[in-house]
Amino acid sequence: MQRTPAGEVVIVPRNFKLLAELEASEKGTGEMAISFGLVDAGDTFLTNWNGGILGPPGTHHDGRFYELRIHCTEKYPAFPPEIRFISRVNMNCVDQKTGVVIPSKLPATRNWNRNMGIEDVLLSLRSEMCSDTNRRLRQPAEGLTF
Repeated sequence: MQRTPAGEVVIVPRNFKLLAELEASEKGTGEMAISFGLVDAGDTFLTNWNGGILGPPGTHHDGRFYELRIHCTEKYPAFPPEIRFISRVNMNCVDQKTGVVIPSKLPATRNWNRNMGIEDVLLSLRSEMCSDTNRRLRQPAEGLTF
């Protein structure tokens, strides 16, 4: 959603928003501890994405790289993307059987608005790794997957 100089609200189409997110990610203009891009460069609907989070220092996640899958449904950006960890991780906002991020337990998805994007969700996950609840949780051995 954007406002014109006249104050009118313009809703940016899904693919325009996702193209802008892809471009920003490819240029490396965001936070360097996260990354994301399309699973298949030929995905014209920009639906399936890979993501990565570098574990924050001073936590049990320090030095680890977590791989994720991101699915942007046709309702994106009105609704947040669906996120699933491929790398096994122990966090209170992640289903321990499937690796799916529980939207109601992650601030970015719980408080979602259409001005947010994939980067916001990945940064929120990284921040959760630093939270009192998650920073000291024992983690599975590296290399394990869901």
